[in-house]
Amino acid sequence: MYIAILGRQPALGMGELETTYGSDSVRWFSDQSAVITATHFSLDTFGGTQKAGRIAVELPNGDWRRVSMKIVQTFVQQWSTFEGKLTLGISAYGFDVSSRDVQKTGIILKQKLKASGVSLRLIPNSEPALNSATSHHNKLGLSENKVELIVVRSRSGKVIVATSIGAQNITAYAHRDQMRPKRDAFVGMLPPKLAQIMINLANTYQQPIGASASNLQPEVDKASGPLSSPERSPTSKSTERAPTLLDPFCGTGVILQEAALMGYAVYGTDLSDKMIDFTSTNLEWLAESHHITVKSTLHQGDAMEAKWKAPIDAVVCESYLGQPFSAPPSPSKLDQVRKNCNYIISEFLKNISGQIAPGTPLCIAVPAWRDISGGFTHLPLIAQLESLGYQRHEFRNVRDHDLLYYREDQVVARELLVLVKS
Repeated sequence: MYIAILGRQPALGMGELETTYGSDSVRWFSDQSAVITATHFSLDTFGGTQKAGRIAVELPNGDWRRVSMKIVQTFVQQWSTFEGKLTLGISAYGFDVSSRDVQKTGIILKQKLKASGVSLRLIPNSEPALNSATSHHNKLGLSENKVELIVVRSRSGKVIVATSIGAQNITAYAHRDQMRPKRDAFVGMLPPKLAQIMINLANTYQQPIGASASNLQPEVDKASGPLSSPERSPTSKSTERAPTLLDPFCGTGVILQEAALMGYAVYGTDLSDKMIDFTSTNLEWLAESHHITVKSTLHQGDAMEAKWKAPIDAVVCESYLGQPFSAPPSPSKLDQVRKNCNYIISEFLKNISGQIAPGTPLCIAVPAWRDISGGFTHLPLIAQLESLGYQRHEFRNVRDHDLLYYREDQVVARELLVLVKS
């Protein structure tokens, strides 16, 4: 079993875990964490998970003092014969403790191991939990001598202590985002993490990971870290080919880039020939820099009228979001922009409905506009999805209105619609 520390918007991370592993294998543990019942867990392609670890200790309840004693007892025994030097970080979530309290636990553990002849370097805590950048740069969880203990307390008082299997590879994200040759701020900058989340949310037609093993081996790029792993390789209904993922608003190709790294054959169209050229260049760069083969189909096409080639196994896209706003627009301006976006996206959904098979999953980012009170105005089409030929995927652990991606200074949020073709 594993525990995942979820990102800034935990519902997004929980949603992708649920669609990947199945609702019976994933549950909330705390407001910021999820427990996954699985034999394998790979962090590389989960955009909504900051850290993850194998569960080592479970306690029915306990304050930090009791938990600290259990940590020292457990890991002194486990590491007393360790050869070489250990590097240790400790992260506490859900406890009313200071960074000094957490650090004290590490110091006691260090002293007791020293008495057994084991050398330990303790990473200092500026907060009760190490941030993911500190964990990543110290390579915690990536080898037996670099360890992070992830200690999580739920609201009910239950406690899990896990040994980290790693933190999000922010170096790899920055490399893929900033080093790709073609970028265009005008069409928007979809973060690679969000692209990963969306692709995983469109995993609803597949068996949960672990149900069928892949023979693919992980590929590693020295500049960006691990790219794929056996348990993250997508499985299609037909085992004779990689599943095809379509992005009908491909822009500069961020979604296609992340999908290719997950093992999909990628298919992109866009209204602009320039964007098709940008996507082509970026996918060529991806194949060369990450040492992978990218199977792609690209051509110009208006999403409201385009004809796509079969097969299409999943549809993932950031649709038309309308114009950006630095402040909430006037009611009349919002009404105008909302109607325009609603028309374009509705026509796209009508168009593609007749070109994909029943059961095909879709994850579509559509706009929602935040007002000064923090509320959101949504597209009218969301109440008309059944008449357009779609059903919303039913989550067990997540509510539909929680699938919103935005930052505090943003007026236009991305609302993620997870759909299945009726």
